[in-house]
Order: sequence, then structure tokens, then C-alpha cells
Amino acid sequence: PAWYTAYTPYQPEVSQGRLEALLNFQQMVTDLTGMELANASLLDEATAAAEAMSMSRRLSQSKSNVFFVDSDTHPQTIAVIKTRAKPIGVQIKVGRPSLRLKKMDIFGFLVQYPGSSGNICDIQPIVESGKETGAKAVIASDLLALCLLKSPGEMGADIVIGSSQRFGVPM
Repeated sequence: PAWYTAYTPYQPEVSQGRLEALLNFQQMVTDLTGMELANASLLDEATAAAEAMSMSRRLSQSKSNVFFVDSDTHPQTIAVIKTRAKPIGVQIKVGRPSLRLKKMDIFGFLVQYPGSSGNICDIQPIVESGKETGAKAVIASDLLALCLLKSPGEMGADIVIGSSQRFGVPM
């Protein structure tokens, strides 16, 4: 707000303030997630997860059409992923992630960190196991929790999604 003036909304000070706010937001997200870059998307977490699934499909070298989703993922996220997967021919498998991921024929997988139940586990062995097959690792994170937890980027995540509502960004 310090950048805003009493003048009309097309004043350069407003544009500069908005750009600075986006840059600060993106820097905060890269710091918390441990990723090299971030966008300033206004997608909700469930839609971002569906987009991450589609992106994983495009980036993966795997011939599989199966995407694995952690059963401790928010129910609305699972529902949106299933809805988006159906028309593009992707099969969704929901279950508890484990080191068995390396034995599964999947092109990508999503793990909720921390889980929807509040469970916090070390996801690094799961990420490493899944990536052994060339699958893309998508982590659905709670950005505020990442202030205290090890970042998904440090654990090998390819894509990190999440909600920033707890930082005051409205739905």
C-alpha cells in the first residue's frame, strides 16, 4: 500500500507496487519450497494439482497413463484431479505412498506434505523411490508449514503446489 497514490489506478506507482508485491510473493514461495522458480498463479490448490498432473504427463518420459495420488491428500484435490484426468485418458490410483512406488508403472505422483490429516512424515524416501522409475514428483504443500519443515525442493520434488490463503491471499 505504500506504493499506492491518491491518483487514478493506471498511475505507474500502482503498477510498480503490484509488480513489487508479485516479486516479493514469488521470492517467498521459492524460499519456502526450495524450488528455483515460482509463478504468481491465483489457482486454488486443487486446480493447481490437476495442472501439475497434466504437466507431469507432458514432461515424463514414461509411457504409463497412471498418476498416483496420496490418500492423505485433501479430498477436494483428489476430486478435481480425477475430474481433470478422465477426459485426457489418465488413470488415477489413490493409496498410501511408500517405497513401493519404484515398482509401480506411473508417470507421476502427488504427495500431500503435511498430509490432510495433519500427519508429517519424511517424504524424501518416497520421492526418491518414485523418481527411480522416471516419474515426476508433485508435492502439495502447506506454505506456512514450510516455515518449519524441510522444503520439498531439498527432497527432490519436481513440482510444488499449495495454497497461500494462510498468508492472507483470499480465495
